[in-house]
Amino acid sequence: MKKLFALAALLLAAPAYADALVDNVDGITLDERGTPVRFTGIVVSSDGKVVRLLKDGDKRPDRLDWRADMKGKVLLPGFVDAHGHVMELGFRALELDLSDTKTLDEAKAKIAAYVAANPERNWILGGGWNQEKWGLGRFPTAADLDAVVSDRPVWLARADGHASWANSAAMKAAGVTAKSETPAGGRIEKTGAEPSGVFVDSAQALVRRAVPVPLPKEQTLAFYKAQEILLGFGITATADMGTTVDEWLTYRRVGDAGGLRVRIMSYGAGVDDTIRIGGAGPTPWLYQGRLKLNGVKLYTDGALGSRGAWLKAPYSDAANQTGAGFLSDAQLRNLMSRAAMDGYQVAVHAIGDRANAQILGAIDELAETYKGDRRWRIEHAQIVDAADLPLFARHGIIASMQPVHQTSDRIMAEARLGADRLVGAYAWATMLKEGVPLAFGTDYPVESPDPFAGWAAGFTRTDAEGQPFGGWQPQERLTREQAWKAYTIDAAYAGFAEAQFGRLAPGQYADFIIVDRDPTAVSASDLRATQVEQTWIGGAKVWQRR
Repeated sequence: MKKLFALAALLLAAPAYADALVDNVDGITLDERGTPVRFTGIVVSSDGKVVRLLKDGDKRPDRLDWRADMKGKVLLPGFVDAHGHVMELGFRALELDLSDTKTLDEAKAKIAAYVAANPERNWILGGGWNQEKWGLGRFPTAADLDAVVSDRPVWLARADGHASWANSAAMKAAGVTAKSETPAGGRIEKTGAEPSGVFVDSAQALVRRAVPVPLPKEQTLAFYKAQEILLGFGITATADMGTTVDEWLTYRRVGDAGGLRVRIMSYGAGVDDTIRIGGAGPTPWLYQGRLKLNGVKLYTDGALGSRGAWLKAPYSDAANQTGAGFLSDAQLRNLMSRAAMDGYQVAVHAIGDRANAQILGAIDELAETYKGDRRWRIEHAQIVDAADLPLFARHGIIASMQPVHQTSDRIMAEARLGADRLVGAYAWATMLKEGVPLAFGTDYPVESPDPFAGWAAGFTRTDAEGQPFGGWQPQERLTREQAWKAYTIDAAYAGFAEAQFGRLAPGQYADFIIVDRDPTAVSASDLRATQVEQTWIGGAKVWQRR
């Protein structure tokens, strides 16, 4: 017994040991309840996880593999984007990007310059246009594009991805004519009997089928570009909503080559692609926690901007339109059942109040069969009838929302809906009060992946110019901490990853960022201006601002 006590005393007296120490930081994270926690150092294990957080006065380990002195800089947990499109972000950055254009003439000038700079491209591809931002009062047309480029096809996605714009050459290449039938869940914009050049939701497939498929090397390049952008914004983990088989193979190709840095929670593009990727169920975490197929992404409607969101009553600015539901009730339940029976998490896009009611009704019925911790997700949940809100909490349905959509959409949403239907619009605070789990993201590349802009919007309900004063529908503002938690802890929870990342705590991956200011102590405008200086994943630096 004395020998045992002597051995114990010897072990206790031995110098502390750890693999690494990130020291001399002004560290801030959140605890499980969302309360800020301050620290000055992180002990990191050899497998890239947090061993413990250190405060001033805490003894530092005596033996280390390495030590990083951050010289008092601010350190935060990496952001988790609950809803993005990784490959689309990469391709948008490499192709024609119209997201910064403010008028149709600006867009035409940018298209002309891009065509002149890329004479070898057989198709001109890209997107980001928004006729609402242009103040156009209508959709653009093929004639608008033909005036700029008519010698080759042009195919440009709207900012939200729910409509695309073609020139005459693209429609000819795809065989689209006045006789082309509009598919269910879509709309062909027309001038008289002729297609005008804009295709909404499922009608986009009429032209997209003629667009050349990117080569594997092009897909790989797009991924690396997207990863660089995400890391530069401090996003260390992201949900990828609508992963195709080709995109999954790209992630595997990059992972096999040792190039996968950002953590990806993948949701397959429909049930068939999901099953092709995962087979009998979700995959395990691959590449040291970098890639996992979680579930399936489904769609029930389109978007407000293209009047494809499915509403219970007609649009206020288009009395003959209510949008379109993509699936019947039976079809939706069948697809959800096919996914749920194999243990896949189900995430469904729903923007209009009719679409949200449809998916809420489906979950209410299916929850009786598919028990356990399902974490059903509704992506966007933008316009919800107040009478339907309690159904979210009843089944723990995650409202996966994007604060930047509210600041971008507010004027358009007022026009589309009218004042009476704004009560349940972008209703973050009401959701939380009802006990609904929130998860924030950006829906990049629809919006910039910048999490600081979304964080600021979450507790101000104002845009980058501080408009409207006091916030739009200010009763729906969150606290600063609630908005931050939705971009970290809660976004990880939405992907069944709360044990792996989302905050800095023992056992979680040491995923963190170094920034140029304390985001808990600055104004909303200064928060938006925050610059990420370094991004670390698994205790390794993977990006640094040049």
